[in-house]
Amino acid sequence: MELIHSINDFNEAKQVIVGGVNSPVRAFGSVGGTPRFIKKGAGAYLYDEDDNVYIDFVQSWGPLIFGHCDKDIESNVLHAAKNGLSFGAPTELETTLAKEIISVYDNVEKIRLVNSGTEATMSAIRLARAYSGKDDIIKFEGCYHGHSDSLLVSAGSGCATFGNPSSPGVPKDLSKHTLVARYNDIDSVRACFETSAKNGSGVGCVIIEPIAGNMGLVPASKEFLRALRKLCNEFSAVLIFDEVMSGFRASLKGALSFCDVLPDMATFGKVIGAGMPLAAFGGKDEIMNLLSPVGGVYQAGTLSGNPLAVSGGLCALSKLKANPKIYTYLENLARKLTTGLKESANEYKIPMQTTFRGSMFGFFFCENEVKNFDDAKKADTALFAKFHQKMLEKGVYLACSQFETGFICTSMGEKEIDTTICAAKECFAEITQGL
Repeated sequence: MELIHSINDFNEAKQVIVGGVNSPVRAFGSVGGTPRFIKKGAGAYLYDEDDNVYIDFVQSWGPLIFGHCDKDIESNVLHAAKNGLSFGAPTELETTLAKEIISVYDNVEKIRLVNSGTEATMSAIRLARAYSGKDDIIKFEGCYHGHSDSLLVSAGSGCATFGNPSSPGVPKDLSKHTLVARYNDIDSVRACFETSAKNGSGVGCVIIEPIAGNMGLVPASKEFLRALRKLCNEFSAVLIFDEVMSGFRASLKGALSFCDVLPDMATFGKVIGAGMPLAAFGGKDEIMNLLSPVGGVYQAGTLSGNPLAVSGGLCALSKLKANPKIYTYLENLARKLTTGLKESANEYKIPMQTTFRGSMFGFFFCENEVKNFDDAKKADTALFAKFHQKMLEKGVYLACSQFETGFICTSMGEKEIDTTICAAKECFAEITQGL
């Protein structure tokens, strides 16, 4: 496989772009090798600048549920572009998209459109703090909610302690209001609530990925989410579901199809923009009405509700609502893929754990089920890096980190899944032979 153009492009990019990339994981730092510089996408496939072709299981990190260059979405975006790229004024399409989201997602009565998942979660937390009147928040180790200061926090010496900044530039005065709990461990959450109450601040909100996609795919158990809901009620804290990745991806109702728990607020992104920069946060009327211009909580954005992004997202949601069997189709492909990967690994006595939720899937090279970030960190990341490199050479483009999620799109079929399983089996054979 020739990579001359990607190698040259990466070296040139590093001269003018920090690290050669505009988002860190793209640099292939945890898997090694050269990041592929992409020329185009079509359906289930990516084409790099050296004309290598890959089955794409990243799909722009989730938004492209219909694959690359879907004709309907493309047509809607182009039509919108002909009427103007941005107005900085309200449009009817924004209201239509808001209605589509609200009609599907229970307990969300009003929303606000923004430009990125980071902006959505940051704004939701600010609003939740205002509603609760309390400053502290609880997040979970291994869950990623964007790069705002309050959320770039890792666990302290114990899960009942306040977190430590996980990035230079984050003031300790901000991180001291963030407590970090262990995913799928309700005792650690209660300890955080009690610690905050003891210190006199009180927890204003809890934010969680109900289907975590940033430590690999690790779903929260139904029992855990039920207990979390009860704790938030007990301590009068706002429960926020971060569905930026899983919303309209895992199912039409996101995580709500896999549990019987309703959050007070939710954040969305990825699929609702169909590959364009678009996200949203929403919740109950009594919470959302605290937002400016109705209330005093300020949030604004020149490009919020951009007509191109809204047009693309509205088309994607309309297609999904019109044909909900899409999710069954995608889930069956994800089941076949993860089953095939695990059986292939077992054949070569390579320990592997796999899971899926709808069209989202993940795998770990380890002996035991992964329930939280501590479990995920026990996975063999060196083996993952070797596997990733070999799969790329065989034309399969997987997420370039052990701690990311893979995605199936409607452009994929049995052919792509069979090809991927066959490639994985070849990789496992080569790895066991020391090649």
